[in-house]
Amino acid sequence: MVVRDDESFPAIFLGAMRLGAVPVPLSTMLNGPELAAIVADSGSRVLAVSDVFGSIVPSVLAAGDALESVVVCGDPFAVDASAGSIKVCAWADSTVADEMPAASTMSESQAFWLYSSGTTGMPKGVIHCHGDLPATARSYAAEVLRTTEADRFLSIAKLFFAYGLGNSLTFPFAVGATAILNPDPPTPRAIADLVVVERPTLFFSSPGFCAALLDADLDPAVFESLRATVTAGEALPANVHSRFESLTRRPVLDGIGSTELLHIFISNTLEDRVPGSSGRLVPGYEAELRDEQGNAVTREDTPGYLHVRGMSSAVAYHDRPDSSRAAFLEDGWVRTGDVYTRSADEHWTFLGRNNDMIKAGGIWVSPAEVESVLVGHESVLEVGVVGYRDEQGLEGVAAFVVPAAGHTPDPAVLIRYCRDQMAAFKRPRRIVVVESLPKTATGKIKRFQLRESLRG
Repeated sequence: MVVRDDESFPAIFLGAMRLGAVPVPLSTMLNGPELAAIVADSGSRVLAVSDVFGSIVPSVLAAGDALESVVVCGDPFAVDASAGSIKVCAWADSTVADEMPAASTMSESQAFWLYSSGTTGMPKGVIHCHGDLPATARSYAAEVLRTTEADRFLSIAKLFFAYGLGNSLTFPFAVGATAILNPDPPTPRAIADLVVVERPTLFFSSPGFCAALLDADLDPAVFESLRATVTAGEALPANVHSRFESLTRRPVLDGIGSTELLHIFISNTLEDRVPGSSGRLVPGYEAELRDEQGNAVTREDTPGYLHVRGMSSAVAYHDRPDSSRAAFLEDGWVRTGDVYTRSADEHWTFLGRNNDMIKAGGIWVSPAEVESVLVGHESVLEVGVVGYRDEQGLEGVAAFVVPAAGHTPDPAVLIRYCRDQMAAFKRPRRIVVVESLPKTATGKIKRFQLRESLRG
């Protein structure tokens, strides 16, 4: 499925699962060759595509040997399927007068795949079962958001990945609420106008988009319909958390989820919010920290690798046995790849991905902590922090900063600012001003690209 956020997405996605087929939503932000590689990996037989993405079809057909047909949402003449003997039909013509029987499935039956965002390379197909979607609705939606039929959901995250799928499909459908689908790429002004017109009660964003909304200097009255904002994808800096709550005058619930667990499993709540923290465990999930040998880290405020267990966990990666064994462990535990600490009062704080942590001067440095400080400067909109090797081969801290509107960040000024805010070993030794940060479709910073640019 390369389908934008409109009525065709839920119809195809849910219809396929009802028939016992396996829908595989793919990012509409990828180009033809990138999508072709994923389609070939999945072995899909049918490609559903919105007509606005028709240009990717020749590349996909050239690589997807298993493809037999293309279903076009919109104008079928917008798609060139001349390569091979591929059947092309319009989605609107695919409806039948008689209701087709539902497949005999159970909660453990394979239901859909979601390809991971690929922060470190080729995305992996994450296999989810039929019981996983309702599990997230019973846990996060019901217990944390307390969703009702009266809610109106608006998500910056699109339906093609886990966060958006819950926000715009699972959660509103579970309670008979309203999903506001935006098929266009989001911009601060366009989203502000949409909020005013459609009056959502729950707004789902990424930390970066919250920063962009703050930078747009919007009237707080824009957000008067909201009862809460939810953020995920990257850690929300404490400064941005507090400022966005001040702008919207409503709670901001930052949390952490993953494609493997389908949605958020640690979160701030309506009553308990700690800026800079991911919050507490969502009901229905367990978490623990482990060291490099796999032993439990029980000491408070001590870094460890986050492991999570819950009813929405995927079962494996498609055709990746080694990666599956590394991530999906015994007794249902999932190794997330995130480094966290846990406080005495059970608040969990993100430090970075296990391969993103920086060892400067022999001491571990959290990229998230440095980013949280830098984003507090008035000239900075967004930050991506990575480690690099200097001329002597020693590891240091480098920061890529995106300017706030009307500002030109001065690296020397920012380094002096950091000197007053953090210990010497944590301070960035290099600051690079960039127009934007490379990101995955889910809003995660592609830090490997930042590191590669420094090697040059």
